Amino acid sequence: TYQPSKSVIRVSPFEGYTSYAPYTCTQCAEGWCMMACPVGAIRINAAGAKDVVDDKCVGCKLCTIACPYGTMFYDQDTTKAYKCNLCEGHPACAEACPTEAITFVEGETADWIGDFAAERTTRVLTREAV
Repeated sequence: TYQPSKSVIRVSPFEGYTSYAPYTCTQCAEGWCMMACPVGAIRINAAGAKDVVDDKCVGCKLCTIACPYGTMFYDQDTTKAYKCNLCEGHPACAEACPTEAITFVEGETADWIGDFAAERTTRVLTREAV
């Protein structure tokens, strides 16, 4: 049964605007979630996505803390972390979307969200240091 609270696609309002933006795991090059996992439960799958190996995940939530995008989630029912794994290269969300509002495109793209997160983190750390 589909449960919206367990979706890996989240929708966030733009501050000061009446529009919303969907966001999901960017499969960032840095792989903060992977680096934070103390048991190596996050691996790169055949589609090139970071994927949580349920049998290895101990539910410590360090990956959810490490992800600067807020796209690592914790399932209280299974006590495991989860995230978008691109459905092995065939994302079900993109295949099911009748209007093509969700699409999956392979290719090299600039990690603009990563750049934004790094810049924001630097700005926040600088403010706190002052």
